[in-house]
Amino acid sequence: MSITKKIVHVGNIPCGADKLFLISGPCVIEDETTMMKTAEMLKEISQRMKIDIIFKSSFQKDNRSTLQFYQGPGLEEGLKLLQKIKKDFGFTILSDIHYPEQAKPAAEVLDVIQIPAYLCMQTVLVTEAAKTGKVINIKHGQFLAPENMAKPAQKCKDVGNDQIILTERGYTMGYNDLIVDPRSFYHLNQTGYPVVFDVTHSIRKYGIPSADPNGGARQFLPVLSRAGVAAGVDGLFVETHPEPARALCDAASQLCVYDLEEFLKPLLELHAVEVKYRQK
Repeated sequence: MSITKKIVHVGNIPCGADKLFLISGPCVIEDETTMMKTAEMLKEISQRMKIDIIFKSSFQKDNRSTLQFYQGPGLEEGLKLLQKIKKDFGFTILSDIHYPEQAKPAAEVLDVIQIPAYLCMQTVLVTEAAKTGKVINIKHGQFLAPENMAKPAQKCKDVGNDQIILTERGYTMGYNDLIVDPRSFYHLNQTGYPVVFDVTHSIRKYGIPSADPNGGARQFLPVLSRAGVAAGVDGLFVETHPEPARALCDAASQLCVYDLEEFLKPLLELHAVEVKYRQK
């Protein structure tokens, strides 16, 4: 059965249209030099490749596996730096919230409020984010059947916000590997909302510190990203960093921002083929 895909506008970016878009940036907000260097390179890539980019970085990572791991600068300082990137480079901005009380202050800067995968079924968190009127990106919980992602989306809709994006990032139930099931792209597309594939988080190895080279499996990035694009996703989520090995979070899975352009070239070509096939 043919599904009419809703187009969700993030600024001037039509998410769900026939043009592939990108969500990218460092996993977590680091020092200003690193952040601005990444934003500058992403802006150049956006202009050269004519691809729309939503800048992403987390002001807080509240699901680190130990207290010793970097959790980000926090809400206030993080939003200040995201606002500077927004002003200096003209990006629309995405970041995630972990608590309902973060929704309103975050909405003063963010264009997209992201609900973390672990928290996608938390009703108060989801509805408080939706009540801001911002676009809501709900990440697919690692524990949830993909067709059940219609449920948190419906919670947003029930409080008056249907500006929703759904993001796949792999499935697990207590094991340390994330598995990307291509059937998930079908189920998420059936909701009618724009679908994004978070390819860099899908290669993380749980239970291994993100700074450990074994904490991610970058060799799978090309094949997984191509599978997602061929399956008809509307956008890609690729976390990038100037020096991934030195990143303070997800060092083993982020893509070097200087390699991003070459990484995207075959995906944009494949997407063009997929769009033509879909339009037959």
